[in-house]
Amino acid sequence: MTVTLIWILAVLFAIGLYLSWTAGRLDRLHSRIDAARAALDAQLLRRASVTQELATSGVLDPAASIVLYEAAHAARQAEEEQREVAESELSQALRAVFGEPAQVDAVREAPGGDAATHELTEAVRRVPMARRFHNDAVGAARRLREHRKVRWFRLAGHAPFPMAFEMDDEPPPALADRAA
Repeated sequence: MTVTLIWILAVLFAIGLYLSWTAGRLDRLHSRIDAARAALDAQLLRRASVTQELATSGVLDPAASIVLYEAAHAARQAEEEQREVAESELSQALRAVFGEPAQVDAVREAPGGDAATHELTEAVRRVPMARRFHNDAVGAARRLREHRKVRWFRLAGHAPFPMAFEMDDEPPPALADRAA
């Protein structure tokens, strides 16, 4: 009887240890999601800020300046529910304005245009990477949360189900060519 009880306690201890390890892993994944989301938000804010600076610098024609400024302003002011749409619209506006290499060259020729173009190119290049890191972390957490042991033992606690950030982040071809 004593040996059986010891074995039962050992098995229960092993199961508890495994569940604790899984809960810790899930917690680390949620922390990774939070960090990746903060990095993504920073890159999106940087892209919108650089776009607004460029739109108000006077190096673009008035129509392009208005389109970029309004899209960047909407992206910066968007509520969380509308953020993906606003960021996608900013990507589309950037592609519309900087779709041709001639427009990028015209901006580069203006005083301070070379630095502004370089900064915009870097900002546009970093957004897809930050979004990919975020969505990879979300995917890993989702896969772990789908396991029965996580659901049955409620190892996720009260953490909200992680959501991917889906947006159009394709850079303008003329700027993407410059980054390479």
